[in-house]
Amino acid sequence: MLTKDQALATAEAALAAARAAGAEEADVILIGEASQSVTIRMGALEDATRSETGELGLRVFVGRRSAQVSTSDLSHGQLAAAAERAVTMARVAPEDPYAGLAPADLLAPTPVPELDLFDPLAEDVDPGQLRAMAEAAEGAALAVAGVTSSEGATAAVGKAILAFATSHGFAGVQKSSSFSISAVAIAGKEQARQQDLDWSEARHLADLDDPQAIGASAGARAVARLDPVRLPTGRMSVLFDRRVAASLLGHLASALSGPAWARGTSFLRGREGERLFRPRIHVVDDPLLPRGRRSRPFDGEGLPTRRTLLVEDGVLGAPLCDSASARQLGRAPTGHASRGVGSAPGVATSNLWLEAGTCTVAELMADIRLGFLVTELIGMGVNGLTGDYSRGAAGFAIRDGAIAEPVTEMTVAGNLLDMFKALVPADDLLFRRAANSPTVRIDEMMVAGA
Repeated sequence: MLTKDQALATAEAALAAARAAGAEEADVILIGEASQSVTIRMGALEDATRSETGELGLRVFVGRRSAQVSTSDLSHGQLAAAAERAVTMARVAPEDPYAGLAPADLLAPTPVPELDLFDPLAEDVDPGQLRAMAEAAEGAALAVAGVTSSEGATAAVGKAILAFATSHGFAGVQKSSSFSISAVAIAGKEQARQQDLDWSEARHLADLDDPQAIGASAGARAVARLDPVRLPTGRMSVLFDRRVAASLLGHLASALSGPAWARGTSFLRGREGERLFRPRIHVVDDPLLPRGRRSRPFDGEGLPTRRTLLVEDGVLGAPLCDSASARQLGRAPTGHASRGVGSAPGVATSNLWLEAGTCTVAELMADIRLGFLVTELIGMGVNGLTGDYSRGAAGFAIRDGAIAEPVTEMTVAGNLLDMFKALVPADDLLFRRAANSPTVRIDEMMVAGA
């Protein structure tokens, strides 16, 4: 994998090639990755992989016309050829009045903060250590009473380097590492089988959950799902377990996307400043968390990132804009541009979470006579234009304020505006993923089952 200096030098070489080919402006992103993983299934080695990749994306502008190309050949000759190809494409592309690099006066200062995203131990992990981690996770899953089989356990480590540079003065580089462990357990026999999983991921090995704890959790979750039933159809209180509640934050962030507002395809467009949630509800996006899963000191256009409240005290915040959507909406970019080597900038959040409430999960469900605790969501039945929500679900019945029998083959439906207004968070927030939420309760949802 390239060093930081090599990655920046390659990005600068691509910019020089773009200028030589006739580009008026250009930016370049380079991503290099190296990873290895080991999968164990039923005590035997099932798969061991190792990979190393490097790819560069070059975006060029000729007036208000632009084009983007990518290449995995980082030689100077290939960079020159890619630049020539990109400029040729840009000259025949349609004009876009909103196209262009980010405003030069808003670029992030350099050097950018490190944020402790790289663990030197990522250099030393070998397949034997990964195998031991996977074996420990699967062994713990198989040791759970009622677990009859396994879909395997996987341990992985990765390193990545990202360099980004623009023709108007920004050059930044970020090195990161990642560790993960996962296990999938199967309980029961033949047609009555159920499966579930658990996993952990972290920037630093010391922050990774214990493999045995992950395996035991996967096994216990699978056993708990045996002999499911279906609830009657009707309106009832629904609790979204914290593992699936974070998906609601994803729908919120998508609807706050500047490009979606610019296209008129968001059900939240024009609702900035409205109270859409209960008081004391806060949704936070913070790209500057040390060791955060999606922390980044600069965005996909070279702008500085910052902590942002998508919802503050129940009130909806401003749209999240890259430079193009900001120009179209008459706003300033917010530092949320997201970039891949093969595409123009879009918008994405970083470390996203819903702040915890003040009551326990038990207190949250104490007055529910019949309800539904959702622990798994299936499908993508969300309409971004209207906010209509309908997804397959599984989990557990709530009877007389307590978790009861497992439930499967259900559908939960509503409208996100109504769901946001009714949402009540518990106090069980944990920071384990890129998006995190406590368990939440939403009353009067339509639940379809038997």
